[in-house]
Amino acid sequence: MKNKQIDRRNFMKGTAMVTGGVMMAGLPIGASAYVNPQAKKLKLALVGCGGRGTGAAVQALTADADVQLVAMADAFKDNIDSSLNSIMNSELSEDRKKNIKIAEENKYVGFDAYKDAIKDADVVILATPPGFRPYHLEECINQNKHVFCEKPLGTDAAGIRKVLDLIKVSETKKLNIVVGLQRHYQTSYREILKRINDGAIGDVISGQVYWNGGGVWVRERKPEYSEMEYQMRNWYYFNWLCGDHIVEQHIHNIDVFNWVKGAFPVSAQGMGGRQVRTGKEYGEIFDHHYVEFKYADGTILNSQCRHIKGCMSKVSETIVGTKGLADFDSGGAINDHKGNSIYKHRDKDDPNPYQVEHDELFASIRNGGVINDLHYGAMSTMSSILGRYATYSGLEVKMDDALASNIQLMPAVNSWSDNPPVMPDSDGFYPIAVPGKSLVF
Repeated sequence: MKNKQIDRRNFMKGTAMVTGGVMMAGLPIGASAYVNPQAKKLKLALVGCGGRGTGAAVQALTADADVQLVAMADAFKDNIDSSLNSIMNSELSEDRKKNIKIAEENKYVGFDAYKDAIKDADVVILATPPGFRPYHLEECINQNKHVFCEKPLGTDAAGIRKVLDLIKVSETKKLNIVVGLQRHYQTSYREILKRINDGAIGDVISGQVYWNGGGVWVRERKPEYSEMEYQMRNWYYFNWLCGDHIVEQHIHNIDVFNWVKGAFPVSAQGMGGRQVRTGKEYGEIFDHHYVEFKYADGTILNSQCRHIKGCMSKVSETIVGTKGLADFDSGGAINDHKGNSIYKHRDKDDPNPYQVEHDELFASIRNGGVINDLHYGAMSTMSSILGRYATYSGLEVKMDDALASNIQLMPAVNSWSDNPPVMPDSDGFYPIAVPGKSLVF
C-alpha cells in the first residue's frame, strides 16, 4: 500500500473541520446514520475497563445529561467491577450517576465480550490495549456505532491497513469517531496552530518532540496466571498488545508535528535499546528511542522518548520556523529567533481537553454532524510504528515499506487457551530486538 501524500492546504482544511467541532455543511438534523440524534437517551458501552476507559466513561456521562452507561466489557471481571466502583464514586453529579444502568448481566467478560457489549449501544468507548483496536473498531463500524477510541489505533502495519480501510465505510455511514489524541481538542494547541498557519513562525523547517520520563506501572506476575493472562495484565511490555512506548505514549508528540506539517513522515532512522529497564518484568520493549523522521519536503523531526528514572523529564513539542519557533510547553508560546515574544497562551481557564473530546463528540451526534479522526489517528499511529521499526532494526525505513509490512504482531483470534505471540525462555526472559540483526518489518 502506497503512502498517500496530501498537500498541506487540503490536510489543514480537513483538520479544521475535525478540530473545530463538527462537519455541518450539507448535513441536516437527523442526517447522522443509525442513531436518531433527537433521541432522549444515548446508550453507551465501555469496552476496556482500565484507568483510561474509566475516565472516558465519566467524561462521556458528564458531556450529555441523557447518556446512559448500559454495558461494560473487559477481559477480566475484576477490572469491570473496579471500574464500575470508580465511576460510581467519581465526582459525577447524582443525576448523572442515575444514568449508570449496569446489572450483572450487562458485564461481559472475555476476548469476545466487546461484541455483546456494543450490540445495544449507540456510542462505544474503546479503551482496551491498543493491539485490539483495529478489530474492535471494525466491529463497531459494522454494527453502525459512534465511537470514542483511545490512541494508538494499532500495533502493527496490518492493523493500521485495516483502520485505513475502515475510513470510507465509516464516512459513508456518517459515524462520529473521535480518537484520543486530545491535543487536537486542547485550546492552547489550537490557538498556537492557528498562528503557525497564519505565518507567525514562517515556514516550518524542523521540530523536536519529547516524552522522556521515568516509566509507567509494572504488574507483578502471580503464580496462578497463565502466560496469556500475565501478558494481558502486564500489556504495556508486549508489542503485540502495546507497540512499545514510542507507539503507545510518544504518539501524542509525533502526532503534533504531523498536525503542524499537514503531512506524515516518508522515512525514519534512529537508535534505541534497553539500558536500565532490563528485567524480565519489562517484557520485550526498549527503555529509550531516538528517531529522525524525514518528511517529503526535507523537513526533519527529531524525536525522543525514554523510560528511565533519574534522567531529565520532558513532555513537549517545539516547532522551528524560518521566522521563529513555537513551544507548546507550559501553556505554549511563540517567539522570534531573538527571543522576542510573538504570542503567549495563558491556559489557566482552558477546558480539560479530555472532557472537550466527549463534549464535541456528543454535541456532534445530537446535532447531526460528523467528526471522523480515523485518518490522522491511523497515520500518526503508523508514524510511531515506523519509528519503532527504525530503532529496532537500525535501518532507515521508508514509510511505504513499513506500511506494506507482512509481519503481524497481533493474532487474528485470541482465547485463553492460546499461547501469546511471544513467549519467555527457560529463565523467564523475552526475545529483544537487536539493531542490525532483527527482522522487524
